Amino acid sequence: MLYTGKGGVGKTTTAAAAAVGAARRGRRTLVISADAAHSLGDVLERRLGPEPIEIEPGLDALEIDARVETRRYWERIQEFLVSLFLHQGIEAVVAEELAMLPGAEEITTLLAVERYASDGSYDFVVLDCAPTDSTLRLASLPDVAHGMVRIALPVFQALSGVTVPIARKLTAVPLPAAGVFGDVEDLLYRKLVALRRRITDEGTSVRIVLTPERMVIDEARRAFRELMLFGVPCDAVVMNRMLPPEAEGEAFFAGWMQLQEERRREVEALFAPLPVLTAPLQEDEVTGVERLARLCEQIFTRVEPHAVLCQAPRIRFERDGDAYLAVLPMPGARADELDVAKIDDDLIVTTPSRRRTLKLPRRIASLGLSGAKLEGAELLVRFTRSADAAAEAD
Repeated sequence: MLYTGKGGVGKTTTAAAAAVGAARRGRRTLVISADAAHSLGDVLERRLGPEPIEIEPGLDALEIDARVETRRYWERIQEFLVSLFLHQGIEAVVAEELAMLPGAEEITTLLAVERYASDGSYDFVVLDCAPTDSTLRLASLPDVAHGMVRIALPVFQALSGVTVPIARKLTAVPLPAAGVFGDVEDLLYRKLVALRRRITDEGTSVRIVLTPERMVIDEARRAFRELMLFGVPCDAVVMNRMLPPEAEGEAFFAGWMQLQEERRREVEALFAPLPVLTAPLQEDEVTGVERLARLCEQIFTRVEPHAVLCQAPRIRFERDGDAYLAVLPMPGARADELDVAKIDDDLIVTTPSRRRTLKLPRRIASLGLSGAKLEGAELLVRFTRSADAAAEAD
């Protein structure tokens, strides 16, 4: 369960509360901080490190050290890149920074989470993510990187088999050892495929934490749309810092109460069919397991914190007479913000901040893209045979 939201909305506290509640309901629970700010330890009132430590029976916690995890998966690849940059006359410190490939830290963060999620030690894993945009990058990277496999893997295999042994006799430039290619193949093919499967699995979900403020709601709505585009399931929204019922009779809070109720109804409509859970404004900061347990009871009043609460719409393909439709959930999107194209066997959908390349089923890949339109909260992309192809088939 991934918790995300705009910075400052209380996602770390909400994630920790869910973890404490799940552990006290008998689930072996691990809560992980993937936020570079690492405030999870402050919320739990414990000093955390890169290995799990017990907070109380049934509950462990850790803070991921992205550099440690990057060395675990990329060490030999990085060593080769550093040697290559040093050969080009680049200073050692700069070479080490350049060897940190774009997205490497985010990918290795997810690989660390996958390791704990799949080893059987825990029933429930809670991930306290970085603020929204970083989470979107984190959640979409496995899908983006998976597309590299079809292109990069055959190249790496060819290089390791023929090119490198020959090239070593012809140049003084550092060349990768066979182990480097093995690491690349293992990372691209095995680990990323498993990671992509985990991210889009029905047992994985994202919960968006927000507050009743216009900018926060707008950012959360965009995040919801992008997550749907990449097939990452969401199952709930947590609306934090709502004024408690005791404030209703106070004249000073009358306008705030009315505004919050309007925003709550707006969030329910924007994020349908996701349930909207609420957390009241607290008198003080919520830290320590006992306060977190009480907060959990306030948020998850009629549901379990470890249960998947809703199955959000997924990308699907439908037949429509002689044509086919790709139906993509796009809540809150505008037609002028989207660009749709078909290149070879891929459908490419571009939003103002993300691009999704979707591998089409074989039967649809042979058809032509004949149109796309927004209908409610869904983007309908239509595929038909060309007139020439239809005549030939007849």
